[in-house]
Amino acid sequence: MRILQIGVGGVGESAARIAQQRDPSREWLELLILADYDGVRAGEVAGKLGDPSRFRAAEVDASKPDQVEALIAEHKPDLLMNLVEPKYNPGLMDIALRCGVNYMDTGSVGSEPHPEDPFNQVGVLLGEKQWVKKRDWDESGLMGMLGFGVEPGMSGFFARFAEKYLFDEVEEMGVRDGADLHIPGHEGVVFGFNVWSTVEECLNPPLVWEKERGHYTTQPFSEPETFWLPGGIGSAEMVNVEHSEAVFFPRAIGKGLRRATFKYALGQEFIDALKVLGSCNLSSKTPVRFRGRDLVPIDALAAIVPSPADTGLAMVGKSSAGTWVKGRKDGLEREVYLYQVADNEECVDRLGCQVVVAQTAFTSVIVWELMATGRWDYPGLRTPEMCDPDEYMALMADYGFPAGMLEMDAEYKRVADQATLRDLARR
Repeated sequence: MRILQIGVGGVGESAARIAQQRDPSREWLELLILADYDGVRAGEVAGKLGDPSRFRAAEVDASKPDQVEALIAEHKPDLLMNLVEPKYNPGLMDIALRCGVNYMDTGSVGSEPHPEDPFNQVGVLLGEKQWVKKRDWDESGLMGMLGFGVEPGMSGFFARFAEKYLFDEVEEMGVRDGADLHIPGHEGVVFGFNVWSTVEECLNPPLVWEKERGHYTTQPFSEPETFWLPGGIGSAEMVNVEHSEAVFFPRAIGKGLRRATFKYALGQEFIDALKVLGSCNLSSKTPVRFRGRDLVPIDALAAIVPSPADTGLAMVGKSSAGTWVKGRKDGLEREVYLYQVADNEECVDRLGCQVVVAQTAFTSVIVWELMATGRWDYPGLRTPEMCDPDEYMALMADYGFPAGMLEMDAEYKRVADQATLRDLARR
């Protein structure tokens, strides 16, 4: 399989390292072009991999179709893998479709809040500028894969798995995400992931879906709840955050689904910091004039704060990402939490990358393998919830990211054996 990967940041490097470790004998990965706006960065990552015939660097501006099309013409990839900022998603999708190449990304193009009443009325939904292209992709016969990261991505496979095997009726479904990551001796707030994405999704109006009401928005950090996370993380306070699953789950999950949410354990210190950034307009994407030049506040913020790629390597602790589901099975009420817990120090030792980017990257690589080996054929535009989860779930542990399941009893302590989920998916 030949892949053109646009974007060689933390997730991009992690994806390449995971692919190399998974396929050292070149059984299914023939070529991975690591293309980035920063050609030096792309070259450094390719150099670290030490296999120049298979991992090659290129310089490209994702906003310039002619440059992307030139790389496609030169390398003839089977897949255009998009790992740059989501704002480039619609353009890269159009290029892939025009050039006859399969497409994949890990997150949705941003929403547009309602211009007059954003916390009470819905504007343009997350990913809507991509989903409107569904007919063209369905008619093309190509695969357009949207949101194949961790959240969205793994969370969607978990949702589909739960619907398929664990429930007769699904009442409510949502992502519950949190971590105990910290840098020993460090004081102050650090970003564990892309600054632009983190600030935007946390300060935008959170999105909730209900069957009777449809999509609606709330205030940032609304509806706090205490949720118990596995892996030694423990209890954490979760709040509403804008995320793609509130859009994806209702499209694909049946069995009576009535509510979909996304909640994250941000921590009060981080929430307070985000509120200050928002009140100071440092989260704005609108340019302002500064000393005769246009300055985008959030770009300046991203340049000032410590890079997540650097701070992440110094962190200790674990990250839990997963999907919580409530419903009925065999006439009885049931709640489960399907999750993946990863340890930062282990990810750094094994991959040279911090845990958040490693968790984001591995789902894409699993699907690369399934495509290359003929076990994945889903033409048209799809999200993970629209695909059978079995092949994916069966490979998670082999990739070093095993899945687990909590039966949410009164004490939140009954943990299903990870092999059980793997075996169930392999039936």
